[in-house]
Amino acid sequence: MTKNHNEQPQASKPMKPTRTIPTIVGALFVSAAVTAIIGLALYDPILHDPDYILTGSAHEGQVIMGAFFEIILAFSVIGTSISVFPVLKKQNESIALGYVCGRLLEAAIIIVGIISLLAIVTLNHDFSTTTASDRSSFLTAGKLLVAVHNWTFLFGPNIALGPNTLMLSYLLYKSKLVPRFIPMLGFIGGPLIFLSAMFVMFGVYAQISVWGSICAIPVFAFEMSLAVRLLVTGFVTTTDSTEQIAKYRFGKA
Repeated sequence: MTKNHNEQPQASKPMKPTRTIPTIVGALFVSAAVTAIIGLALYDPILHDPDYILTGSAHEGQVIMGAFFEIILAFSVIGTSISVFPVLKKQNESIALGYVCGRLLEAAIIIVGIISLLAIVTLNHDFSTTTASDRSSFLTAGKLLVAVHNWTFLFGPNIALGPNTLMLSYLLYKSKLVPRFIPMLGFIGGPLIFLSAMFVMFGVYAQISVWGSICAIPVFAFEMSLAVRLLVTGFVTTTDSTEQIAKYRFGKA
């Protein structure tokens, strides 16, 4: 039986995309936001008490729990990029790979911050056996490790986050996988959080401040609106009817 060469494929209908990938990505974005907030709150005694090494044993469990939540944060950050990579690489594989590498860098910086604070907990254990002459060196070491964490907190969730948000927003905008207002929030939030980090680095204002919080709102809105969209609806995908017709004709040639 011969087929009619003039036969045309039917107009494509919207595909029903798999919900697995968007659900995972959305859940990981929510996990990253929640664990970041909880971890920072639990770290309060060690970050704001300059003499923590002297009196920190009472808050040791709280600090370790904060480290646990930040470990989940680091893996969530990595997971968002790896899980969405198969979708984004269809738009621009180089930028999609850059997004994965950027998120890996962001997670690595977070891990360095975790280790620096856990090192203070270790110093607190050793402090009771030190002599009076060594106490000042322990206090200096503790303050140095807190300073390391503070810089990682700036470089990870701010400086590295800015370009990462911009790359993700570009890929989402180009692919039309989500409503356009979501990547537009990222186009605003990414550069703004990076610029805010520069102001913090040059001492214009503190990272935890009114201006620092205001500058973080757009990127937070981007991530949460993206997460909600993916969890509730998933990606928007359609078949490309023009491409299908071209393939059909080429096959008949």
